[in-house]
Amino acid sequence: MITAQQPRVARRQLGLATRHQLVGAGVPDGTITSRTRPGGPWQRLLPRVYLLQTGPPDPRQRALSAVLYAAEPASDPLTGDTAALTGGAALALLGIREAPSSPADVLIRTPRRVAATAGVRPLATSRWPGTIMVSGIPSTRPVRAATDFAHRADHPDRIRSVLAHVVQAGWCHPHDLHAELRAARLLTRPAVRAAATELLAGVHSIAEAQARDALTATDLPTPLWNARLHTPDGTFLASPDAYWPDEGVALEIDSVEYHYTRDSWHATLRRRLRLESHGILVVSATPSMIRDTPTEVLAALRTFLALASGRPAPPTAVVRGHHQLPLPF
Repeated sequence: MITAQQPRVARRQLGLATRHQLVGAGVPDGTITSRTRPGGPWQRLLPRVYLLQTGPPDPRQRALSAVLYAAEPASDPLTGDTAALTGGAALALLGIREAPSSPADVLIRTPRRVAATAGVRPLATSRWPGTIMVSGIPSTRPVRAATDFAHRADHPDRIRSVLAHVVQAGWCHPHDLHAELRAARLLTRPAVRAAATELLAGVHSIAEAQARDALTATDLPTPLWNARLHTPDGTFLASPDAYWPDEGVALEIDSVEYHYTRDSWHATLRRRLRLESHGILVVSATPSMIRDTPTEVLAALRTFLALASGRPAPPTAVVRGHHQLPLPF
């Protein structure tokens, strides 16, 4: 709990302060030492970084403590001029699923050097980005945080999933993310390049990425990903995960995670009925079906695509506002 007796600097920093700040506020070294002994009212979270409360730190305090540790001692760490949270920890603050909050990656300017410590990885860079405040923590913008995450991540599916969620949540445009990844020279890594290419194609989730992999290995025509379908009078109809406009066939990947209530499940069924009422043939699958039994999903798609080619009445839905982004190289 933050109290009025704490130095003002701690009250503006979520109850946190560095040794340099405390001494500058007139707190003697001996007082700092005595108050951070076991059972004392303060806690040492990181070298020279203290939490001026008795309770455990929350995730925001953990994140800000990493920035305080890495920032230049004499600077105002809240400006983001000398240290900024980035990577998975910054994305986790934005609510990106699967983004790891620890270890906390913190950018510092070259040629400064800061030693890594428990839960903190300082990353020196000459490409200093613009910074923003996220929940009171100086952070890089989402596009740079996603790039720094991809730089450190090594599991292809985790890279795919996190980058897709950043784009799907609207934190950055796939073209901007691709440009940032290219500037960081990360497109030479197959996993990063594959994820960026999928996002440019319109793929927005790990299940869609796996479906795209499965379709790419077949002779089936290439669909549009997340196309926006409208009725002839311009009313929005739906945005299926994959859509074949010439045949009027859609693939919907429905995750139980998003349909665990009756209302959400009914909304899914109503969306399918709207599509079918406009002559669109819908193949529904779950992410586990895409992952574990893709041949069954592909067989259903192949059958529907063949049926659609002989239909006398084409679908009445129209694709509007969809652009398959070209690769910028």
